[in-house]
Amino acid sequence: MIEEISIRDLGVIERATLPLGPGFTALTGETGAGKTMVVTALGLLLGQRADSAVVRSGSGQLWVEGRWRVPADGDVAERVRDAGGDLDDADDAGTGELVLSRSVAAEGRSRAIVGGRGAPVSVLAELAEQLVVVHGQSDQIRLRSATAQRDALDRFAGSELAEALETYRQAYRRWSANREELERLIDEQDRRAREADDLRVALSEIEAVAPEPGEDDALAEQTERLTNLESLRVGASIAREALSAEDSEGPDVRGLLETARRELERAGAHDAALSELAESIAGVGFQVDDAAAQLSTYLSALDADGAHDLEVLQERRSELGILVRKYGPTLDEVIERAASGGERLAELEGDEERIGQLTDLVAEDAGEVESLAASVSALRSTAAGTLAAEVSEELSALAMADAEIVVEVTQREEFTLAGRDIVSILLRPHVGAEPRSLARGASGGELSRVMLAIEVVLAGSDPVPTFVFDEIDAGVGGAAAIEIGRRLARLAQRAQVIVVTHLAQVAAFATNHLGVVKAGDGSVTASSVQQLEGDDRIAEMARLLSGLPDSDSGLAHARELIELAQAGAVG
Repeated sequence: MIEEISIRDLGVIERATLPLGPGFTALTGETGAGKTMVVTALGLLLGQRADSAVVRSGSGQLWVEGRWRVPADGDVAERVRDAGGDLDDADDAGTGELVLSRSVAAEGRSRAIVGGRGAPVSVLAELAEQLVVVHGQSDQIRLRSATAQRDALDRFAGSELAEALETYRQAYRRWSANREELERLIDEQDRRAREADDLRVALSEIEAVAPEPGEDDALAEQTERLTNLESLRVGASIAREALSAEDSEGPDVRGLLETARRELERAGAHDAALSELAESIAGVGFQVDDAAAQLSTYLSALDADGAHDLEVLQERRSELGILVRKYGPTLDEVIERAASGGERLAELEGDEERIGQLTDLVAEDAGEVESLAASVSALRSTAAGTLAAEVSEELSALAMADAEIVVEVTQREEFTLAGRDIVSILLRPHVGAEPRSLARGASGGELSRVMLAIEVVLAGSDPVPTFVFDEIDAGVGGAAAIEIGRRLARLAQRAQVIVVTHLAQVAAFATNHLGVVKAGDGSVTASSVQQLEGDDRIAEMARLLSGLPDSDSGLAHARELIELAQAGAVG
């Protein structure tokens, strides 16, 4: 709901603030006072194209600001936060204040502010779809697309259609998913067969070699050792002889340590410190014996290895290298490929069986989808007749007695998530005429009345926060004008309604009356907006009725009209 709109330097309006709020707001004023500029201001806030020609003469830029009350956790608030803005003044009812503003410079530059942050003008247009519906002679109608008309009919039809449509959609999604998988399997059958063949070859080669994790590193170490076998033998033999000379009578480390230990033990009889050193040297001797024994074992193992073992190792490394080059780049990845490849091969080898299963499922689901779609179409056709009759009845009271709304439900060949129906809301302007699209079947003023009739009928099932009607009463008067006012008041029970009008019969039903007042001498130099109450409102109503705001008869008539409207506004 719009709480307030502020305008500065827009057309003939120098500065104005429009207090709006809930219910039915009527905006009236003399010709040229700037009533349409209010609609222009709202259009700018809703992302419509900016025209620098509407910047007030002598001003550098125009500026408009709107304050909305919106749910703090709704789609509008979420989109505002996505754009970097936020709501103000959250209340206990779970709503917050959304501030939108737009400026247009005289040279054409335009800037938008959404929730306190700069944003592209396109964000305003996105928000507009959820905030306001404008019906004017130059505006696109809300139900301009076939999709919008179908959705409106579905909401009008109520819960029975909603349940049937949801059941259909579940079947349609299942059918579509199975059909897509079936088409994919068939389209990729040759490629998947080649993939399966390649996997069989790879798994066969990998399984034949049977590599183990880390085997390539271990084989590299063994190959390095066997390749340098003689050097290892010479080095180990010299080291062992140096530690413990088993094959010669020369001095070795073990003998020298033993000599040192004995000498220290003899001398230790006279000094305990030398006895402790003797014990330490004895421990070192044990370590030397252990190292010499390990070297002997190492030499025995070297003697067991030979050229044959080296050849076997090199052959094994060659086998592993081939696998790595083909399926690597590491041996671990080769082993992982074998593990995952088995699962993938099982999946690919099941294609024929899966294709058969899916073929049966798709055929079964197709029959169910067709049957459920027919049920949805039948419910839509019934609702279409009811909607057409109710809207046509409204038109009869709006001085369009010969006009008739036709809601056509036809079927396309293919199925969609919404069924197979094409919904068209058409207008037959008079008996015998061919039904035509809404935009082509009526003049500007008639179109506004047609849309009012539709909105009144849809209001209970297709709620919109705010409706704006501009010149909806063009070309009507008398009883028809009163019926327009009555229906606007009825619509205002469910939504905020703002109407630009020149008829007192319409303005009389308003709960909030704003007057656009112009000031100046011979030419219009400035306009402002005033909230009219009491005698001021009666005087404006008298002006609308007779052009004489001070006429006693005009004032009496205005007072009577307001009283009658208030007594039977929704009768």
